[in-house]
Amino acid sequence: MKGNEIIECLRLGKRVYGTLTVSTSPMWPKVVKSLGVDFVFIDTEHIPIDRNQLSWMCVVYQNMNIAPIVRIPSPDPYLASMVLDGGASGVIAPYVESVDQVLDLMGAVKNKPVKGSLLKDQLKTSNAFGAHLSSYIADSNKNNVLIVNIESKKGIKALPEILEVEGLDGILIGPHDLSCSLGNPENYQTPEFITTVDDIIEKARNKGKGVGIHMIYEDIESELKWINLGANIVLHGADLISFKVHMNKTLSKLKRAVGDAGVDHESADINI
Repeated sequence: MKGNEIIECLRLGKRVYGTLTVSTSPMWPKVVKSLGVDFVFIDTEHIPIDRNQLSWMCVVYQNMNIAPIVRIPSPDPYLASMVLDGGASGVIAPYVESVDQVLDLMGAVKNKPVKGSLLKDQLKTSNAFGAHLSSYIADSNKNNVLIVNIESKKGIKALPEILEVEGLDGILIGPHDLSCSLGNPENYQTPEFITTVDDIIEKARNKGKGVGIHMIYEDIESELKWINLGANIVLHGADLISFKVHMNKTLSKLKRAVGDAGVDHESADINI
């Protein structure tokens, strides 16, 4: 899918499917293409991928009609502009907690390349550009997707105001950070966590925004529950996690078969 197709699906409540990929192997996009996903989520918040490498990944996925949506390290409009310049179809901004952060990101993602006082005036009044520039900006940015992570109590408190921002395309719940903010790290089955996620999904869909949650360990039962509730950003799994889970299972089976089940191996805790 192209960015504008992702945006239209999210607005209409249709589901889009993606997965997190951090592999920079040139062989990997072909594998991802075989999955039938609409977009890839490339995480540069937790995974070290340099700018040149990231741009190559984005351009390749774009040319395969898979929208590369990049999570930047912080909700910084300059970082958002940078990844879009490198070929990203959209931006996911982590740990957003205020409407002002969203407006700054809107400036970078939906009003590119305008900056400075002219951009500030436009974000305040919505008529500073004039007809000709407005038309140019709308056409230039029609494929740019903006999604923000809500993953803290403060972000949840600001959510009603954030959802009023016209042009914001979606909300992505970060379960790991959210569970920490709620005081139960990595416990995704507490009543408070489940109720909180349910509430975010309901509020986002009521405002016509796309919404989803990224369960990296492929918790199908929970994913289905939230899809049935209205979640339409279906971000399933991660290449790094899938490798860890599958290889741990099969290698342990192999070791048991030859009597080496007691051989210790290091744990690799990964939170994305």
